[in-house]
Amino acid sequence: MKQGLSLRVSQHLALTPQLQQSIRLLQLSTLELSQEIDQMLDDNPFLEKEMEDLAPREDFGLDQENAQATGSDAEPDSWDGPMDRISEVRVETASEAAAPLDAEGVAESWDGDGSVEFSPDDSEWGGDAPARNNNNDDDEKAQATELARNQESLTAFLHRQALSLRLDDTDRAALRFLIESLNDDGYLEDSFQTLAESLAGDDLEQCEELVHRFQVALGLLQSLEPTGVGARDLGECLRLQLQVIAADTEERAQVRACALAICKQPLEMLAKRDVKRLAVAVSESEALVKLAIALIARLEPKPGRRFIDVERNVVVPDVLILPHGVDKQGLPQFRAMLNPEVMPRLRVNDIYANALKGGKGDGHAGLQQRLQEARWMIKNIQQRFDTILRVSNAITQRQKSFFIHGELAMKPMVLREIAEELGLHESTISRVTTAKYMHTPYGTFELKYFFGSGLGTDSGNNASSTAVRALIKQLIASENPKKPLSDNQLSDMLKEQGIDCARRTVAKYREALRIAPTNLRKAL
Repeated sequence: MKQGLSLRVSQHLALTPQLQQSIRLLQLSTLELSQEIDQMLDDNPFLEKEMEDLAPREDFGLDQENAQATGSDAEPDSWDGPMDRISEVRVETASEAAAPLDAEGVAESWDGDGSVEFSPDDSEWGGDAPARNNNNDDDEKAQATELARNQESLTAFLHRQALSLRLDDTDRAALRFLIESLNDDGYLEDSFQTLAESLAGDDLEQCEELVHRFQVALGLLQSLEPTGVGARDLGECLRLQLQVIAADTEERAQVRACALAICKQPLEMLAKRDVKRLAVAVSESEALVKLAIALIARLEPKPGRRFIDVERNVVVPDVLILPHGVDKQGLPQFRAMLNPEVMPRLRVNDIYANALKGGKGDGHAGLQQRLQEARWMIKNIQQRFDTILRVSNAITQRQKSFFIHGELAMKPMVLREIAEELGLHESTISRVTTAKYMHTPYGTFELKYFFGSGLGTDSGNNASSTAVRALIKQLIASENPKKPLSDNQLSDMLKEQGIDCARRTVAKYREALRIAPTNLRKAL
């Protein structure tokens, strides 16, 4: 083997600390960026906020929080159309979105509506189930609603009611223990035996005594408001609410009795609204079963839902879309601008920076490094917002029809198109469009919302998948409730409009829109 020297030229990319920070800041959301800046302000003495950013906030005051803007404060380019109805956007929780029903997860997926309004066919029932204390019905409901608004927890609300009960110390302790054992929805998930063993351990005699005490306490718990609290499963929760509904006529009594019988059957039949099987199971007519199902649908499957303190994240848009004149055809033009509320105002502390000039020593080198990090931070944050603005302007130009006509006019667009137009990499566009939001005349959307694949049309062009989903939603909204459209019918209707969309694709889009299948949308 012969040894020798040779030269070879190659290229490779070295990620400097500054470049690594730039990439990391680009993919952060507004909230994460704010946390990152706060951490840097605590760690780096050379970095500080500009005083102009702090003074107005300190002078503003809580008493001015809900004051309306005067004419001089208004944005000169403010949108006076659909954007006026959008003050802030909140992220919905899963419990607020209507989920489709299924037979396997009925207790989790069937949320009901808990409303008090009945359909025209059920108007003879009047209002919702009355509380047990008829004289104080309206007062107690208003009180519970007000307590929920003030973020009082379910356990605190139940403990306060329990104080009015005349109980000995043992029963009061058992009731208190059961209240503390409820989950957020108001259900008692653990069995009496499990709860007793958690207190008494292996002492069988004491466990039996505790189980007996819990059985007595459960009856007391289920007598409290909200109705249905303390149930062990969904069926029991519904039955507790049905038992307090007034049945002052024979017809109402029959419907309530039928509803109680239905709740004792396997709930997958109720979830599927299988009227025929339920009619056979409870030995009643299909007409009576339909009325009973309509009554059950008005109950609250999660009694503790209104007491859950759900943290709502306010989505602050990074980009604002504002009108910017009209084009030659008379159509409105739009421009993107950064939201000044999310742009941090940072600067290097001049006093500390000047104090470093002419210094020497090991400590001086470390401080110089911290000063350089502060300058990198400011530069990378500015570069982050510049990139977001460039991408937003490119989206605005390509999706101009959306800002005029809405989501039905959305065009197909992929990350590669914007990347090629701006001379950036697709991964950069992906980072920019993740967890960044744009405020438009039709709402606030994540930048990724404007990207979507295309479906072929008869004209040879492509239709955006977003527009197709919007069209499916529109078709379902206008369907006959007694004869809802099937996925096959929706596919055929799309083909009539020149959009080639298979049935399974329609089903996928429908599920993404959280729209129930045909059998669950059918009105009884």
